[in-house]
Amino acid sequence: MTNFSIWISAIRLRTLPLSIAGIILAACFATYNGFFEWSIFTLAILTTLSFQILSNLANDYGDGIKGTDNKDRIGPERAIQSGAISPEELFNAIKLNIVISIMLAFALIFFSFGAKHFFLTLLFFTLAIASIIAAIRYTMGDNAYGYKGLGDVFVFIFFGLTSVVGCYVLFAKQLDHVTFLPAITIGLLSTAVLNLNNMRDRLTDEKANKITLAVKLGEKNVKLYHNTLVLGAILLSSLFGVLYFSSPYNLIFMITYVPLFLHLKKVNNNKTPELLDPELKKLALTTVLLAILMGIGYLLPI
Repeated sequence: MTNFSIWISAIRLRTLPLSIAGIILAACFATYNGFFEWSIFTLAILTTLSFQILSNLANDYGDGIKGTDNKDRIGPERAIQSGAISPEELFNAIKLNIVISIMLAFALIFFSFGAKHFFLTLLFFTLAIASIIAAIRYTMGDNAYGYKGLGDVFVFIFFGLTSVVGCYVLFAKQLDHVTFLPAITIGLLSTAVLNLNNMRDRLTDEKANKITLAVKLGEKNVKLYHNTLVLGAILLSSLFGVLYFSSPYNLIFMITYVPLFLHLKKVNNNKTPELLDPELKKLALTTVLLAILMGIGYLLPI
């Protein structure tokens, strides 16, 4: 494996589409209401991707130096675990990515608000710093929240509420009730992706003293929790479709319910953790597709 391909593997390309699902959805709502700007959209995508890459690198570093990523791990082999990248090299990459993330976030806030919206500028500066800290502290440090079962909460907040509602505010400079149900929907499904990852790694995480929510809940209850997340997303997105119905096109996102129900069937019948790994990609891509179709369905009647 070349040095370039090693780093590409370290940033975990398959996780990136999910991180921008909420941005795409917010951009569609902004387009419908006449607020869309390409500069804001481009910078929002780049900023979100930089946050996700930072999170992935920090996760690799934190789990690597703690010994959580070891020979017992079921998922793809990580950079430090494999020895392809040294802890020092990865830590330097994290520091560089922090600088890039800050620069992109500040550029996004400047292009969105300029000098006219002081409160929103201050709020989003705070959100940007919080996002960077959250990305780093998931597995890094002595008090990493990912080792205390709090990862689900942060994913719901940043992948759902902040991604959809926050990005819409970047465009519109105001809140809009139309974004809340979709934001919660994407947040629930994104949390389900993390939960599925933790379900797969539950036994090895418990052995390594990484106490995720999946470890706390146990095999039976974590499946009930997973069902609640996915079915909750289906219910709330259906409610959105009914409350904001103006055309049959609005409901095209419901075709994603088919793979979601098939996914739940596989998870509920699963007895072998490693067989959950293919479901991660399916659930993440289904979430992205739902976000895109929900947004496009809102635009088609125009």
